Amino acid sequence: MRIDFTTSERSTLGIEWELALVDRETGELAPHAPAVLADLDHLNDGGPVRLTHELLTNTVEVVSGVHHRVADAVDDLRGTVDSIHGPASVLGADLMCAGTHPFSRYVDQEVTPDNERYATLIDRTRWWGRQMMIWGVHVHVGIDARDKALPILNGLLTYLPHFQALTASSPFWVGEETGYASNRALMFQQLPTAGLPPQFGAWANYEEMVADMTRTGVIDHHSELRWDIRPSPKWGTLETRVFDGIATFDEVGALAALVQCLVDEMSESLDRGEEPPQMQPWFVRENKWRAARYGMDAIVIQNSDGDERLVTDDLRDLVTRLEPTAERLGCLAELHSLDAILEHGASYQRQLSVSARHGGALRPVVSSLVRELREGVAAAS
Repeated sequence: MRIDFTTSERSTLGIEWELALVDRETGELAPHAPAVLADLDHLNDGGPVRLTHELLTNTVEVVSGVHHRVADAVDDLRGTVDSIHGPASVLGADLMCAGTHPFSRYVDQEVTPDNERYATLIDRTRWWGRQMMIWGVHVHVGIDARDKALPILNGLLTYLPHFQALTASSPFWVGEETGYASNRALMFQQLPTAGLPPQFGAWANYEEMVADMTRTGVIDHHSELRWDIRPSPKWGTLETRVFDGIATFDEVGALAALVQCLVDEMSESLDRGEEPPQMQPWFVRENKWRAARYGMDAIVIQNSDGDERLVTDDLRDLVTRLEPTAERLGCLAELHSLDAILEHGASYQRQLSVSARHGGALRPVVSSLVRELREGVAAAS
């Protein structure tokens, strides 16, 4: 099976941000996405899609255009999100983003109707599919040559726990504290085509795998492979999907900058004939679990030799290493927004702190997430 890879301009990027609608009075998830999307249908006229539906009717997905600079992509998202607040408010709803909702129940949520793709997913995955009351952020970065895509993907897996820890935002599930920084990470991988990607050696190996999966009816199209990081041949990008739902614009920009810089650094290495370092699949798998369980307190495996380090210490050195790349790409300020996450805590830490201050109550956690999306972390604190 031949899969053509559309060549993109190197290190351009686009961002997809899933946002939840919540009832202003109760904090429960609210099934208002169809009405909001109908009211804002004009945003998709005459150009790329900017706003779309997702699996559940409580979710809208905001999509940026293609940009060179992270700041421009975030501003693009901001303009669309600002347009949602009015129609949502009329319906008595607010916007928030986290990997999971603190207390709403999956059995009360509605699947987006009249969508064959979603209907097929739920019919096949049944109970686990109905559990997918989760939200994430996807960052696409342009790859200027097809044969760079898989080596860069393999290299990015070394940093998957860093991505996971920084964005971990799902410590609660249906009203219960799970003990995990990212419960979403372990739930999402229960779907048969989700989770960690295989580490392919060549594009032909990827094509062979897709052919096998298609021939046996596992998938109808390679886009149904919902890996944490995957090639996106249609757009000529690598798509990083491991992130939990991200609460604020600044944090979205910070993670987009981190991914853009890493991809560009690895692309430059390949231009010099150097393969990005990669780790054994069993180390990658262990790192994902550690970051999902312990978040910013995770001790991660750094390399194929098995060296280990606290993820926050590794992140500080990583930011310093990437500064020249970030300056060249025009995202140095966004990259240094990672410092604020290290200072104020990741979303899961902030959520747990809010709940503790309110005697274990979870309604204030939703209110805090709503404020963070509108005002940012420092203003909402």
